[in-house]
Amino acid sequence: MRGLTIILLLIVGLWLGYSFTTFTVDETKKAVVLQFGEIVRVVEEPGLYFKLPFLQSVLYLEDRLLSYDIQPAPVITVDKQRLTIDSYTLWRIADARRFIEKLKGNRLNAQSRLDDIIYSLLRDVVGKLSFQEVLRREFLDEVKQRAQQQVDEFGIEIVDVRIKRADLPEANEQAVFQRMISERKQIAQRIRAEGEQEARRIRAEADKQAQIILAEARKRAEELKGEGDAEALRIYAEAYNRDPAFFLFWRTLESYKTTLAQNSTLVLSTGSDYLKLLDLMESRRLIEALDGE
Repeated sequence: MRGLTIILLLIVGLWLGYSFTTFTVDETKKAVVLQFGEIVRVVEEPGLYFKLPFLQSVLYLEDRLLSYDIQPAPVITVDKQRLTIDSYTLWRIADARRFIEKLKGNRLNAQSRLDDIIYSLLRDVVGKLSFQEVLRREFLDEVKQRAQQQVDEFGIEIVDVRIKRADLPEANEQAVFQRMISERKQIAQRIRAEGEQEARRIRAEADKQAQIILAEARKRAEELKGEGDAEALRIYAEAYNRDPAFFLFWRTLESYKTTLAQNSTLVLSTGSDYLKLLDLMESRRLIEALDGE
């Protein structure tokens, strides 16, 4: 029984010795070893470390990226637009020693300083910009650089400064919206006018091309018609020269077909040359009828 008690005491003693003489640092923390309130060393790498029991204590600080929302505050642009800017800052503890010396290692103290510095810089920088320039948000790099210069002494690194919202006071929103609507209407009217002008130009060009095409087509049609008439006259002349009597006969038949097909009434003398062929045809028809009887 006594042996078991001794073993238990040894285990408890080892555990207490381990607890009071060692400390661990994980990936998300950095540790500062203090002795009588003075900084002895800073541990930034994760692992198991030793310390003097009862004489030294360990203060853990965040080694991760931290985010802090700056309180929304009103600012006025150079063109007298009043904005309420809602921003946030990404930061980390870069120098643990200075962070403890200046801010007592207190995260709330750091956030309070960031709130004052960032808001002051936003008000200063935005006050030199127009409303449109603020919307582009390019000025945030300047805010970040100037803020970093002021927080270096606290061991803080500012990673980024961003704006979540930049709202107009409700009293100004309607006026701004109306001006934006008016500007968009003017742009739309200008684009419509340019479109109508371009449409007229295209229609005029199309009409011009159509007239040119029609004129060329008419010219070609007249040329083809002339060529056809000339070819017809050549054929007529050639046919007439080969057999004038037959040509006269054929032309007379064509004349009959054209004239008599229209139910026309002709008043001609019995001695007219135009009736000779009809008289001849009628006489032959009479002779054929008599022969048939």
